[in-house]
Amino acid sequence: MPLPSIIAIDGPAASGKSTLGFRLAEALGYLYFDTGLMYRAVTWLALNQGIDIHDEAAVTRLAEDVPIEVTAPSLEDGRPCDVVVDGHDITWDIRKPEVDANVSVVSAYPGVRRALTLQQRRIGMRGRVVMVGRDIGTVVLPEADLKIYLDASPEERARRRYNEIIERGGRAEYADVLEKVRERDRIDSTRAVAPLKPAADAVILDSDTLDADQVFAKVYALCKA
Repeated sequence: MPLPSIIAIDGPAASGKSTLGFRLAEALGYLYFDTGLMYRAVTWLALNQGIDIHDEAAVTRLAEDVPIEVTAPSLEDGRPCDVVVDGHDITWDIRKPEVDANVSVVSAYPGVRRALTLQQRRIGMRGRVVMVGRDIGTVVLPEADLKIYLDASPEERARRRYNEIIERGGRAEYADVLEKVRERDRIDSTRAVAPLKPAADAVILDSDTLDADQVFAKVYALCKA
């Protein structure tokens, strides 16, 4: 049997879906596409242009008017892919702290989600892609050949996020990280458009007791099955 050409990986924040998606794309020779990058791109553009993040209409128009391209990485600087807007590489700009602080607001706007879903489908339907997000299997690419929903408890996801911060030399309190994880879950699962949930035909993996290698092995085996 041929390999699945379109692979959708969904799940809550810090469930390990980005790590899984990148490894899987690398192993298969596919494009790795974390759709959260597009929401970050719109957030960065709004901040860069002086648009009020809380002006839903203005941010939505921005998402509708600006084409965002996601391609294979052009530089070996640690990036998993290129994010390009109007010919400008903004791959690292969208990782700035001010984007982190505002992207949840932008990603909850129904108009922004509709606009970016069209852009995500444009890229995803080319095939040979591992697309990661929160509504890929349910909304963006319901026709995906393989759908994975990677889950973990809020406590385990907060522990992972906390350890990442500490390992990078940052400072954090576990209780604060856990609170932010739970709040992000609340926003993602209760939004009016494309709430976080597994697709009916998704393979659900709980990674509480699995490390990254074990998760990858299980999903890679599904691709080969």
